[in-house]
Amino acid sequence: MKPAAVITGASGGIGQAVARQFAAAGYQVFCGCNSHLEEAQRLARALCEQGAQAQALQADLSDPKQAAEFAKAVQAQCGAVDVLVNNAGIAQQKLFQDITDEDWRRMMGVNLDGVFYLTRALLPGMIRKKSGRIINISSVWGVCGASCEVHYSAAKAAVAGMTKALAKEVGPSGITVNCIAPGVIRTPMLESFSEEELEQLAQQTPMGRLGTGDDIAALAVFLASSQAGFVTGQVICADGGFALS
Repeated sequence: MKPAAVITGASGGIGQAVARQFAAAGYQVFCGCNSHLEEAQRLARALCEQGAQAQALQADLSDPKQAAEFAKAVQAQCGAVDVLVNNAGIAQQKLFQDITDEDWRRMMGVNLDGVFYLTRALLPGMIRKKSGRIINISSVWGVCGASCEVHYSAAKAAVAGMTKALAKEVGPSGITVNCIAPGVIRTPMLESFSEEELEQLAQQTPMGRLGTGDDIAALAVFLASSQAGFVTGQVICADGGFALS
């Protein structure tokens, strides 16, 4: 049986790239999504046409009951998962004083609570078999903060903190927990930015370009591999040096 990888937010730019690269690496891929089921299903079909095993599953992971049902559906097909990539996320630009209670709760619900709920549901299976890889997708803004994105930055910083703490707790069970903090990645999440603004961001990046979903996916596949077996509790900025500038 192929090893199983769960990728949340698989309908988005980074998530699709991660799903494709894990499928290419020989994993059975479960493509999690919430509001864009058709896109996730399209991705799963394309992967299956290429000879991979892939399936799209829908759930609002900010709801603990739906997260538990999602995990149950996955484990019914593959048993304990080998890799969990917590990638689902949303972004929003607002002045701090304009952030509503609803904005705050939705940001924390999707970007932080969902990571907690799904990890909690899938972790026992990893502990029983004493192996597993958990890869959380944070953001460079969770490392250095972003003006007009305080709630987003706070949620992503919390994901990094969760990563470090959980890595210490589950290391004795043979499980690694790492965090990728992408820089400015060219995905649909940047649709609100003008080409001029994107060019300015590229100029602020020492590598001189914006990142791609494949840049993040390649790192995720490495962290899931045996080559990264001694790497845990790390927050790795895949940002072209953006956080250094």
